[in-house]
Amino acid sequence: MIPLRDDQPTFSTPFVNYFLIVLNVLVFLWELSQGHRALNAFMMEFGVVPHHTLAVLTGHSYDPAATAIVPLFTSMFLHASFLHVAGNMLFLWIFGDNVEDHIGHFSYLAFYLMSGVAASATHILLNQGSRVPSVGASGAIAGVLGAYFILYPRARVLIWFPPIFLFHVPAWLMLGYWFVGNFLSGTATAIAETSQTSGGIAFWAHVGGFVAGVLMINVFRERPHRYRYGTW
Repeated sequence: MIPLRDDQPTFSTPFVNYFLIVLNVLVFLWELSQGHRALNAFMMEFGVVPHHTLAVLTGHSYDPAATAIVPLFTSMFLHASFLHVAGNMLFLWIFGDNVEDHIGHFSYLAFYLMSGVAASATHILLNQGSRVPSVGASGAIAGVLGAYFILYPRARVLIWFPPIFLFHVPAWLMLGYWFVGNFLSGTATAIAETSQTSGGIAFWAHVGGFVAGVLMINVFRERPHRYRYGTW
């Protein structure tokens, strides 16, 4: 189930959303220029490794605190494959502009970064023994989806269901389905006891980011004069 567009109008140019998309794509292109060994080392240093992060924060490692804090931010701009970055940027393109339009540019950037950190924190807490680096913007974007779920539940989203089906669904249904799917997948992974030792999709990061977005959007005020420059 792939979203293609929504019908929720905006009344401002989403400069920050554009910037985030371009930055993620440029970083991924840089990743492609790196050798396999160099890239793996980079991912280990700047991706979120739960075991290492907890060791540093609890004083069980002599590494500086920055090695635990910095990856919480850098990891959300790294991706593991073309499909990984393309899928994330598609969701950000469709849903991010409306959230930025609602709360304003600077607030949106802060909201995005806070959602990403909340997603990583959730992943760390529920995968404490993992030594696999977690990367990707999906946790931060999950926060954007959570905000959209609250702000525009009745917006209509055009969905492509491969190979041929196209139909519109309300945003609350599409995003609710996405959240429940990630929650159930995370639960199944935990029951199978594979999340501690293997890579794959960080479902709990998605869940944590989404919940953070749902909760935080009520704290961010709607930007003033939002409709001033609307067009008829």
